[in-house]
Amino acid sequence: MQNRVLLIEDDDELRALLARYLDSQGFTVREAANGRDGLALALAQDCDIVVLDIMLPDISGLDVLRELRGQAHLPVILLTARGDETDRIVGFEVGADDYIPKPCNPRELVARLQALLRRIAWDQKNEVDAARTYGDLRVEPDQRRIYQNDTPLDLTATEYEVLQVLLARAGSVVRKTDLMQWALGRRLEAYDRTLDMHISNLRKKLGNDDPPRIETVRGLGYSYRVPVS
Repeated sequence: MQNRVLLIEDDDELRALLARYLDSQGFTVREAANGRDGLALALAQDCDIVVLDIMLPDISGLDVLRELRGQAHLPVILLTARGDETDRIVGFEVGADDYIPKPCNPRELVARLQALLRRIAWDQKNEVDAARTYGDLRVEPDQRRIYQNDTPLDLTATEYEVLQVLLARAGSVVRKTDLMQWALGRRLEAYDRTLDMHISNLRKKLGNDDPPRIETVRGLGYSYRVPVS
């Protein structure tokens, strides 16, 4: 599992604290104190995952994420203000994979990083080269890409995970607790809307079908409905 982390955070004390803890846990840490420097480092592809603060002194973390998503698919964990759901929603819409509210516990950050990196590494090790087709969607595991009518969907690492789990069980209900564990690598907690936000983004990217091809099964979870051509 690769463990090169880019930490983009303008609070010198917090950045130093997190960097020391990440280093003690076996991560190789690159640091940036502003958005421009962080974006340049991220685009240089000298990291495997990005931890990105939303509040930065030059450009916002959301703007950094927008520019990054236009050129790269690195997994990104946002650091957001506690209780600010608007930032989290916008962050997921722009392309974040996960978020942690500040002030964050360094142990939780490490757990989130490890879960996301472990999931990606496991998929890359166990993926079968053969493509799989579900109606107008085609999963190319070796590329970690999903195509719709031969056009690649612009998915984050986590959106890819969520959709490929649903596709593999198309027509069946996947419980939210299972989907959270399989796709995000962590337990579903009360009031955690992370999974709901990813599902909402996927519906938009798939074309907002009516009825939606990702159906909500109230009280249980989600089911992917293969459209009839």
